[in-house]
Amino acid sequence: MATTADDVLALLRELTAAQRETERMFQETDRRFQETDLQFQELARERRETDRQIRELGKQIGGLGEKFGSFTEGLALPSMERLLRKRFGMEVISPSVRATKDGQHLEIDVLAYANGAVNAAYLVEVKSHLREEAITQLQNLLRRFRDFFPEHREKRLYGILAAVDLTPTLRERVLREGFYVARIHDQVFTLEVPAGFEPRAY
Repeated sequence: MATTADDVLALLRELTAAQRETERMFQETDRRFQETDLQFQELARERRETDRQIRELGKQIGGLGEKFGSFTEGLALPSMERLLRKRFGMEVISPSVRATKDGQHLEIDVLAYANGAVNAAYLVEVKSHLREEAITQLQNLLRRFRDFFPEHREKRLYGILAAVDLTPTLRERVLREGFYVARIHDQVFTLEVPAGFEPRAY
């Protein structure tokens, strides 16, 4: 059967319609891709903002910890000063001592010392919640102390760990290491050592 002009026109119309539909579908797909891309961009922006907020929160929490530590040290200082003078005969008591030598740093919460017959120094570390690592920290301070303060080279050195809160198990561990333990009661620090306790001299 011969193809007429009308058949050709009808075929062309169908092809044109099919092409338009294909084009419409491509445009729709492209639009959806663009929407998805926008959603990904928005998600990425939200993630960056969340990361920023988490970093900021971390800084704030760190700052709070430092402020609480400073508060604890400030609360401890008057009673710790009385204790160091009356119990150990310390003449000089300095809070928050920082020293730098050859690019190395040393920080001591409270440094107390006396010359003459006493000839001793006490390094006090103050913690709100005492943890195991505080023992190692104080040991390191005592070992490094004479390098930073050669003028106290001949003095006997002792350590005191002062805390608002610590477990009985950790208290026993601190005492076994030869450090004094001080606890806060009603805003006053008192020594908590058994009778006959022998501190370790560094």
